Amino acid sequence: MTNIVLFGKPGAGKGTQAEFLKEKYKLTHISTGDVFRFNLKNDTELGKQARVFMDAGDLVPDELTTKMLIDEVNKHPDTNGILFDGYPRTISQAEALDAFLQSIGSKVAATVALEADDEILVARLLERGKTSGRIDDQDEDKIRNRYQEYNEKTAPLMGYYEKQGKFHAVNGIGTIEEITVRLSSVIDNL
Repeated sequence: MTNIVLFGKPGAGKGTQAEFLKEKYKLTHISTGDVFRFNLKNDTELGKQARVFMDAGDLVPDELTTKMLIDEVNKHPDTNGILFDGYPRTISQAEALDAFLQSIGSKVAATVALEADDEILVARLLERGKTSGRIDDQDEDKIRNRYQEYNEKTAPLMGYYEKQGKFHAVNGIGTIEEITVRLSSVIDNL
C-alpha cells in the first residue's frame, strides 16, 4: 500500500489535487470532513460521540477522530493505498496513524504539503466564497483564524515527518495542471 498524507492550508487546492491523484495512482481518498459528515449524518456510534463534543463547541478528541479514520481505512482492505486529506492534524494523530498502519503491515510513504502565500490563499477563498455558499470562505477574519490554527497545530507535523524523511513541500501556486505535475513528480520518486 502506498499511503500519502496531503497537507495544505484551506484554499491550497488539496481537494482539487486529491481528485487527480486518486485517479492517477488508484488510491482511496479519505477526507476527514467526509468521514465526519458520514458518521454524523448516519448517526453512527462514533458520530453520536463526536456530536456531543461538537454541540458543546469543543474539538472532537484525537482518539475519536482516529477511530473514525481507522474504521474508514478498514472499509478498503484491497486498496493500492490511501490518500489522507485532513488527517492527521496533530502529532498524536500522526503517532496513532503510524501505529495503526504498522499493525496492518503498512506505513505512510510520504507527506506532501501544498504551500502557498497566505495572501494568495485568502483571496482564493474569498473568491470561492462568492459562489460556494460556504460561510467560512466569506469572512476574512475567520479565514485568517483557520490559518493561525493550521500554523499552531498542523505545521508541527511537518517536522515530525521531516525526521522520518517523508516530508515533501510542493509549490501550490500555478495552474491545476502545473501543480499536479509537481505532486506527481514527488510520488513517482517514492
